[in-house]
Amino acid sequence: MTDDTPNDDTQITEPSMTAGEVEMLRFALDRSRAQLAWKTGGLDDAGLRATLPPSTMTLGGLLVHLALVEDETTSAALEGRPLGPPWSELTADPGGGWVLAASMAAEDVYDLWHAAVDRSRAAFEAMLDDGGLDRPAAFTWPDGNVPNVRRVLVDLHDEYARHVGHADLLREALDGLVGEDPPQR
Repeated sequence: MTDDTPNDDTQITEPSMTAGEVEMLRFALDRSRAQLAWKTGGLDDAGLRATLPPSTMTLGGLLVHLALVEDETTSAALEGRPLGPPWSELTADPGGGWVLAASMAAEDVYDLWHAAVDRSRAAFEAMLDDGGLDRPAAFTWPDGNVPNVRRVLVDLHDEYARHVGHADLLREALDGLVGEDPPQR
C-alpha cells in the first residue's frame, strides 16, 4: 500500500531563510498539506478506512474533515458566505466529515480534498492581494471580535498540524510508512 513516489501534492518548496511573513505562513501551511498528502497518499478504499483501535479515526476521515475545514475557512471566514458545493449537496454529516468518508471511494476522497485545497489557496491569494494579512476576515466571533486574514491562516495551519500527527500514527500502523517530510524530487 505504500507509495513513496513524489508528486505535486507532496513537493515542499523551501522559502529563503529571510522570507517575509506571508511567504513563511504559506510555506508552513503548504508543508503541512504536503505531509498530510504523503501520509494519506496512494491508498485504496480499505487503506483510507483502516482504523487503529480504540479510535475510529481513519486517513480518509482526516482528508474529508480537512476538506470541510478548508471550505469552511474559505466560505465562512474569508468570504462571508455559506458553504457551497459539494457540502451543500451532501447529507449533513454531524461528525465534521468523519462519517461521510466511510461511504466514499478513495478517488472521491482525494478529489474532494484536492478541490477544497485549490479553493482555499485561491481565496487566500485574493485576500492577500486585497489588503494582505491585516485585512479583516468576513465573519465576527461570538464575542464581537473580527479576526484578520493572518489569524484565519494560522488557525487553518493549526488544524493541519493537529491532524498530521494523527496521520503519522495511522499510516505507520497501516503499512509502516514513517518520516517527517515526504521524499522530494
